[in-house]
Amino acid sequence: MCCCGCAMAVLEPGSGFGSWRALFGFVGKRKRRSSMKAKDVMTEHVITVAPDASIVEALQLMLQNKISGLPVVDNGGNLVGIVSEGDFLRRSETGTERRRPRWVEFILGPGTIAKDYVHSHARRIDEVMTADVETVGEDAGLEDVVALMEKRRVKRVPVMRGAKLVGIISRANLLHALATLAPEVEPGAKSDETIRTAVMAELDRQSWAPRRMIDVVVRKGVVELWGTVIDPDQRDAARVVAETVPGVKAVKCHIVWVEPMSGMAFSDPADEASETDRKSSSAPPTAHVAVV
Repeated sequence: MCCCGCAMAVLEPGSGFGSWRALFGFVGKRKRRSSMKAKDVMTEHVITVAPDASIVEALQLMLQNKISGLPVVDNGGNLVGIVSEGDFLRRSETGTERRRPRWVEFILGPGTIAKDYVHSHARRIDEVMTADVETVGEDAGLEDVVALMEKRRVKRVPVMRGAKLVGIISRANLLHALATLAPEVEPGAKSDETIRTAVMAELDRQSWAPRRMIDVVVRKGVVELWGTVIDPDQRDAARVVAETVPGVKAVKCHIVWVEPMSGMAFSDPADEASETDRKSSSAPPTAHVAVV
């Protein structure tokens, strides 16, 4: 794996969880999967570099095309590696080559120090590239691509059709897909009962939600959340649940967070602010008495 986050090898479908999976709605409990595949979001016209190309050639390609990584392809069209901006951070030309204390060098051994030297002084791409490449097939689902990026901490993944490179998926491609897939609020009015049922059903599906400790009241499309949680993040998540239900006009969160160790209770800061504003607006005007 290179230090910018590029990597290579065989994809393990469905592995890895975290922020990107949540971002695209890939929550296992709900078993919802996007129908989009790697070939639907990948960049097809991939700019590549030869393994015997110079460092300068690769840098020029990256700067001219405003990209941060290049697949390395040999004369036979085979993917043999990937190189990225992270591979050029520690270079002798800029005086940024890695320098370790002597005792660390002793522990790591001469092999690691020699590899550092090659990476910072080599002139050819095949001497600095990452050779162990993570790839996906063109029919891989977006969930698998996201899982791979998270598990291997990579920023881009080559897309293969058999042994042929047919595209590349970066995080930017996934953001474009998200912009397309992100659901919009459904038009049309929803009854308060329908909204309340939808909010409660979504809370029931979430393992983090203390369902029996949260009550939902809906009036004219405005959702009010009441109850108690033991973590402020649960309160934030409950608010998001209500905000994403179609037909909701506004959300007022009155959920109180009780700190388990101290037993101290904290109301929602946004709720406190709105209550202060309400009192201020309803307060009678101050009388000014002129003294003669």
